[in-house]
Amino acid sequence: MNSYAFSFCGTALLALGSGALFWPQERLLVVSDLHLGKSERMARRSRQLLPPYETRDTLNRLEQAIAETEPATVICLGDSFDDLDAGAALPEAEVMTLTRLMAGREWVWIEGNHDPGPLEFGGSHLAELSRDPLTFRHIAAPGASAEVSGHYHPKTSLSLRGRMVSRPSFLVSEGRLILPAFGTYTGGLRSDDPALARLMGTQAYAILTGPAPCAVPLPHQVPR
Repeated sequence: MNSYAFSFCGTALLALGSGALFWPQERLLVVSDLHLGKSERMARRSRQLLPPYETRDTLNRLEQAIAETEPATVICLGDSFDDLDAGAALPEAEVMTLTRLMAGREWVWIEGNHDPGPLEFGGSHLAELSRDPLTFRHIAAPGASAEVSGHYHPKTSLSLRGRMVSRPSFLVSEGRLILPAFGTYTGGLRSDDPALARLMGTQAYAILTGPAPCAVPLPHQVPR
């Protein structure tokens, strides 16, 4: 399991190369912004056609993360579905896969701005969840501490062997942790964007995802 170990608000966590977060002591796996059904939603709303395989790919990677960590609890940190109709339109094979992954463990759906209402899936549907000392919600709240959130799809760029590399990344400060988007068809917001800089402050750092997760300080300025 490729991962980066770090401490956050007194908890020992693992940032997985896939973009999932694992809390070993609690056997708790967190993923954010799956955006399942995005290709269906884009075809329905804008007639823009994308290869319709992103839901299967996202679920395959989620299944691998679950197999690696064997969590007792899975938290999906909002925007799990690209919208409510996309959730309702998931193909039967994907519904069966998701049902199988949920079986035998606590499963928590945190509401996001794309999927604010109830869906026809089991598990718990919550606005936010507190698991001492951490609070899990979709969008970072002003002034919050010991908070784990998603929403922004952060990505970080750095120069590696003479070329620029950009990867989805975790952003970590003293009291705030923002997860990358886990979904296959998800863009990203640069980690040096003013919106993220205001949230994270000057002592934050990024953990880049990929085969060998690594940490770099923030703000991490790169040429525009």
